[in-house]
Amino acid sequence: MKKKLIIILIAGLFSCDNYLDIVPDQTQQIDLLFERKEVAYSALATCYAYLPKNDGVYTSFMTMSDEVTTPIAKETDGVRIMKGQQSASNPKFGLWSGWQDQGSLWEGIRHCNILIENIYNVVDMTEQEMDSWAAEAKFLKAYYHFLLFTYYGPIPIVDENLPISASDAEVRVHRETIDECVNYIVETIDDAIINLPTRELSSNDLGRIDQVIAKSIKSRVLVYAASPLFNGNSEMYSGFVNEDGVHYFNQSYDQTKWDRAREASLDAINTALENGVGLHEFTSTPPNFEDEYEESEFIRTLYDLKYSIVDKWNSELIWGNSNPVRDNDWWQMQAACMMKNPNASSVEAAWQWIAPTLRVAELFYTENGLPIDQDLSYDYQNRFNTTNVNASQNYQAQYGAPTAILNLNREPRFYSSLGFDRGYNRTWGNLWQLRMKKGESHGRIANSDDYLITGYALKKLVHPDSEGDGYSKIVTYSWPMIRLAELYLNYAESVNESQGPNEDAFSAINMIRDRAGVPNVEDAWGDAVISGTLNKHTTQEGLREIIRQERLIELSFEGNRYNDIRRWKQAEEYFNSPVFGWSVDETSVSGYYNITQVGIRSFNSPRDYFHPISINEITINPNLIQNLGW
Repeated sequence: MKKKLIIILIAGLFSCDNYLDIVPDQTQQIDLLFERKEVAYSALATCYAYLPKNDGVYTSFMTMSDEVTTPIAKETDGVRIMKGQQSASNPKFGLWSGWQDQGSLWEGIRHCNILIENIYNVVDMTEQEMDSWAAEAKFLKAYYHFLLFTYYGPIPIVDENLPISASDAEVRVHRETIDECVNYIVETIDDAIINLPTRELSSNDLGRIDQVIAKSIKSRVLVYAASPLFNGNSEMYSGFVNEDGVHYFNQSYDQTKWDRAREASLDAINTALENGVGLHEFTSTPPNFEDEYEESEFIRTLYDLKYSIVDKWNSELIWGNSNPVRDNDWWQMQAACMMKNPNASSVEAAWQWIAPTLRVAELFYTENGLPIDQDLSYDYQNRFNTTNVNASQNYQAQYGAPTAILNLNREPRFYSSLGFDRGYNRTWGNLWQLRMKKGESHGRIANSDDYLITGYALKKLVHPDSEGDGYSKIVTYSWPMIRLAELYLNYAESVNESQGPNEDAFSAINMIRDRAGVPNVEDAWGDAVISGTLNKHTTQEGLREIIRQERLIELSFEGNRYNDIRRWKQAEEYFNSPVFGWSVDETSVSGYYNITQVGIRSFNSPRDYFHPISINEITINPNLIQNLGW
């Protein structure tokens, strides 16, 4: 049964002081806002304005994982969280109370409720239009609940706004159980789907919620809900109860949750495919610096992979942020990732200091589609040693140059995502050979804080046509909030967890692998000559490991890794290790290619599985029981 709670966000309770600048509380002013369609549209736009800005370097969830790191002088809040510097007195990434340029999601939920409650008063809208706008707001309300649920666990359910006359008891809301939160989110999404357009493709409305988006996010919600962190987690949360002694976390594993996730994921895939969504293929004419594009399947694959991320509103993008960081904003993520052009007179928008970690460099498969420690043909034991690039490897790195064995004979996603010393980078309208030792074109300059502390560059998020001699020359795109590749991975994971290995799971994974230019699951792990774990894919545990690694590779640097590793209850393994990279302060080959520790990661379990609610919020409302350990 849908559980409804009502709440008023009075000044200070959820830190919504700025709310009055947008939609006043006075009834008369709200009536004016919903008098005409043109004015009401601003209220709908405000509902969307609370979507997280993952393309902003200081607001992106991407920096909150073990995927990337930065020099100490350039640390983001995400990096600081991973170093164990989160606090309840001043929470970082505080979606609950708001932080940086991100407003409190409770404010966003309040905006959505106001629109839902008032949209039917607009006189110059059709009933269908009003139903559709209300459905968009319902979905966004559910999505904001989901984000809060993801980072805080059990949360209050805010389905309606209270009047000013509400009592103190009504205002002081309680957190609901995990299952109540999930059911509310899913039911609200389902309610929204009824009146949403199937697929919104108008150039003026790209990014607006439609059925394909709603069903896709529903898939993600149910996959999360079925995962170990939320499904029968008595190991961590047997003592986490409300004032009545009710467990916030269900104490028994429920297999049917994976069945729900499987069904939702398949429905989302089918709806997406029926409406023109597909894994992206690059069909434009590449720049003239790619003379071998037509002859090289490898290079064509690199373009397919790259443009599935940076091509605006491409066929694979199910939902992109319709409010990206503006062209002239200095804090664009691309600026922090972009490599410098040594010949440019200005490099103000090419900072090159968001650095992938060595762990992530090791994550990608070999060219045979196997993990580097499971491919018998790969020189895993000597992977940190150097070798000279031979003629067959000249698409991967500069022919004849010395580089680490680790950087060679890897799958296309490695080369599409990562830049490394003597590798290639396609940007600034040119094909660059990266020279990353200290004092070289793309290496550390003495006394500069703009450098890649691990010796790896993040290419995946940089548009090949972007130039860094001015922020307006960065080619912006809508950050992929969810794309088709994730749905295939959601489906594969839920099939394996609910039914075990079968053709449906293999087929879904192979859709991703085929586009990535690697052999399918059966061929890779079924080859006795190269597979060090022969037929690993035929057991549920083995396929689980395969699916998880496939997901971490395919969705790398898109802001998913932190949440995936948490929901699998593997954060102690991944987030408690030092951060390693090459010795970037060295100028020689022998000096540079030595592994060095460049940072730390610290994870306190179970405390760090969820973010703290601000102490101020707990003080104002004692019913908000704090997360464990904070």
